[in-house]
Amino acid sequence: MLKDYIAGLPKAELHVHHVGSASPRIVSELAERHPGTVPSDPDRLREFFAFRDFAHFIEVYLAVVDLVRTPEDVRYLTYEIGRELAQGQAVRYAELTCTPYTSVLPDDPERGMPIEAYTEAIEDARLAARRDFGLELRWIYDIPGESGIPAADATLRFALDHRPEGLVAFGLGGPEIGVPRDQFIPHFKAARAAGLHSVPHAGETTGPETIWTSLRDLGAERIGHGTSAAADPELLAYLAEHRIPLEVCPSSNVATRAVGSLAEHPLPRFVEAGVVVTINSDDPPMFGTTLNREYEIAADLLGLDESGLAELATAAVDASFAPDEVTARLRGEIAAHPA
Repeated sequence: MLKDYIAGLPKAELHVHHVGSASPRIVSELAERHPGTVPSDPDRLREFFAFRDFAHFIEVYLAVVDLVRTPEDVRYLTYEIGRELAQGQAVRYAELTCTPYTSVLPDDPERGMPIEAYTEAIEDARLAARRDFGLELRWIYDIPGESGIPAADATLRFALDHRPEGLVAFGLGGPEIGVPRDQFIPHFKAARAAGLHSVPHAGETTGPETIWTSLRDLGAERIGHGTSAAADPELLAYLAEHRIPLEVCPSSNVATRAVGSLAEHPLPRFVEAGVVVTINSDDPPMFGTTLNREYEIAADLLGLDESGLAELATAAVDASFAPDEVTARLRGEIAAHPA
């Protein structure tokens, strides 16, 4: 069965958020540590995660962010995410998008933690995940766009002055509407000059121009979501010609109302246009999905068999910022996966 093939298929996950990967099991543990607005009961958590729209998703997401208050919380969250990625999804490599600004809280040090403690926690979890689960984790530090220039300044400082060994890229998340991309040009320029890759979110809840801006002004090497690119044939041609991958997250796009339904998702149009696509899960527990499920959806939308799914998994490996030896190993594991 295709479902069984997908379950065992070695994968790379390139668009998955740190706090957004907290499963009900993990959130329940954190909510018990810090009682408040987030319920610890799994049934009530499911209701809590029923999003009305993108703005409500951000509201819920930030409520979960508030549960990660200590370095011990960060370490627990990161390690347990690693466990669930490796043991449940056959993920061998993941670039986890982290938002240190919302944990460090430089403007509210009494509530936040030192960046040194945050960095030590994620790095300790990274090494433990490699040792215990055979999972290679890397970090993308992203600017929470809704917090503006102060957050961008702090995130850049965390990336450059307190750079963890696993940091590979610099990103931009949060709401797109009302958050012009060009205000972050200096931050991405500095990050790229320091050897970090550029991977902003763009075109999820806004039009193609946000993607163009991310490409021209931020030097984007991959685009997070990029859903609205389907409306611009010139943009699709540019992405295809320059081999700039889209990090596609089908269930997320439906859950946040960026796309009306899975049947309407532009993934087939991306592939028809020759755009490199990778399949990802974004905030999987919050959207009631898994990376395995996203591959099942892609198989259905694109009419893929085992061979096509292996090509899709390989595309994610090739689009990653993994070291050459990791890339070579993963390609071999995918090729050897029995149909």
